[in-house]
Amino acid sequence: MMDALLRSGHTHDLDRRPIRARENKRVRAIAAWLTQVGMRPNQVSILSVVFSGLAAACLLLAATSGRPWAVALLIAAAGFIPLRGLCNLCDGLMAVEGGLKTKSGVIFNDLPDRVSDPLILVAAGHAITGVSWGRDLGWAAGLLAVMTAYVRVLGGSAGASQQFCGPMDKSPRMIVIMAACLLTAVEAAVGRDPRAMVLALTLIIIGCVVTIVRRTSRIVRELESK
Repeated sequence: MMDALLRSGHTHDLDRRPIRARENKRVRAIAAWLTQVGMRPNQVSILSVVFSGLAAACLLLAATSGRPWAVALLIAAAGFIPLRGLCNLCDGLMAVEGGLKTKSGVIFNDLPDRVSDPLILVAAGHAITGVSWGRDLGWAAGLLAVMTAYVRVLGGSAGASQQFCGPMDKSPRMIVIMAACLLTAVEAAVGRDPRAMVLALTLIIIGCVVTIVRRTSRIVRELESK
């Protein structure tokens, strides 16, 4: 099991999101270590929600904190977001390559992401100060992020292949928000309004709409061609 995780073999699965980072040796080593210490894929999936909650808490606290604390909290939020992503990589590696797949694994693999996305994105909207509609951006981004996954799962349940196309699927969303957290920390440090977060959430909203349209059109074409 440990050897399987550490090998750089390739696993092709049409119902699995294609992510090059799965072949990263460090990521595979971390997944192997988690297995060695007794963690299971479902537990790692839940851990991703914990990191998302910590990122969200940092964003919410940053909005009501003084400048030094706000900067520190925004940087901390940016640090928790990739830890969520690491959990998303490791749970799949442990389940598939590590041979720890369970019958309920598909639930634990997908449901935590549906919680994590709104947690981070809505909190990011609440972190925007000086813009009255900042919170609206966060809620819209959170809703649309869930919709991108809903369309993918709906297509699969209708008999089409899982559609993972972007441009604003999970990984780009988290990269954009992580970058926005760091840029907002810089803005807070120099006393400027958090325009980076406004731009990031606007970009995510537009990207999610495009992603929903692309996925829906592909699913409809595939179903109609059968």
